Amino acid sequence: MSTIVQKYGGTSMGSIEKIKSVAKKVILEKEKGNDVVVVVSAMGKTTNKLVDLAKKIDLNPDKREFDVLLSTGEQISISLLAIAIQSLGYDAISFTGYQVGIKTKGIHSKSEIESINTDKIKEHLEQGKIVIVAGFQGINEDGDITTLGRGGSDTTAVALAAALGCNCTIYTDVEGIYPIDPNLYPNAKKIDYIGYKEMIEMSRLGASVMESTSVEIGYRKSVPIYVTSSVNDTKGTYITETNDNLNCKDITGVAIDENTSILNVKNILSKSNDMSLIFEILSKENLEIKMINQVASDEGHINLFFVLNKGDLGSIDEAMKKIKIKLNHVEVYQKSDISTISVVCKNINYDVINKIFNIFKENNIDFKQVFTSELSMSFIVDNKYRQRFIELLGVEFDL
Repeated sequence: MSTIVQKYGGTSMGSIEKIKSVAKKVILEKEKGNDVVVVVSAMGKTTNKLVDLAKKIDLNPDKREFDVLLSTGEQISISLLAIAIQSLGYDAISFTGYQVGIKTKGIHSKSEIESINTDKIKEHLEQGKIVIVAGFQGINEDGDITTLGRGGSDTTAVALAAALGCNCTIYTDVEGIYPIDPNLYPNAKKIDYIGYKEMIEMSRLGASVMESTSVEIGYRKSVPIYVTSSVNDTKGTYITETNDNLNCKDITGVAIDENTSILNVKNILSKSNDMSLIFEILSKENLEIKMINQVASDEGHINLFFVLNKGDLGSIDEAMKKIKIKLNHVEVYQKSDISTISVVCKNINYDVINKIFNIFKENNIDFKQVFTSELSMSFIVDNKYRQRFIELLGVEFDL
């Protein structure tokens, strides 16, 4: 007998009928003789609805209370799934993150898992029960409920698999990992295998199937992750250490981040405390800085471009106000009708670079900023160019 961790997302848990279907899938795994731990997200759009409720009261709600609110979505899911499994004659028990011993650190709404005490899980598995755990949440050293940020249920699932020393299967509404979001590029061809590092880069830059922290945990702890459809019985994608021969294309994929906003601070005095003050303000607002670009203007001045999370708009607005008050000689602008489109590959070589820049040149597409890393090139483009650029990349690199 072996233990397996399964994770079901919001779409899989979107209705009572779907929850009943998940219950049957979980039971099938149990009937194979395996111990089963199930991690679930909130039902359907529950989290979005909870966010909307809070922001009808305050656009920038207190982070502690916000976490208390958002964590309730998963609590509904775990209890309903346990009831569904019990109704089919199998023993199941549900736990919230803090009940099951998921300890976190860091700030509210973006916490990290520090440790997991698996004693309670193992105790109930030994009794023959199916254990259901709320994803996306834990408890910090102050005893406060915390949440793990976007895709936090993936993180919970992989972290549990690492703690239990077993494999992890992520059930989603797609059949596996695609090089480009098939909703934006229907001709995208599913990938059978992808390396941890490339998947981390894809996720970090906006690919929504997996959350980067979850893949990083899999990489560090050598947890094989299998991503597959929660509906269709088709072959999915393995995220693991891969042989280079398994993916011989020029690039691995294209990540699209529509949740992008640029904060531009101009006329910063280079020989002053301006920059440290700006970073202090952004830090106090807990803004996630995805990328930074510094451009020299005239003598003694610089401009800073911060690529931020559009979901932090309330905090961005607050930061802009504080910067203007503290530094009345600078100009502050924000632009949100943009996307970050990133090309990810094992080796950014001149052939790949030339092909990408030819796409821009031959199709009159402009980009505002470009950022590079060992595994990627990221372009900030106006949303009016987004779809065309994605399609051209897909054709050029046979994705």
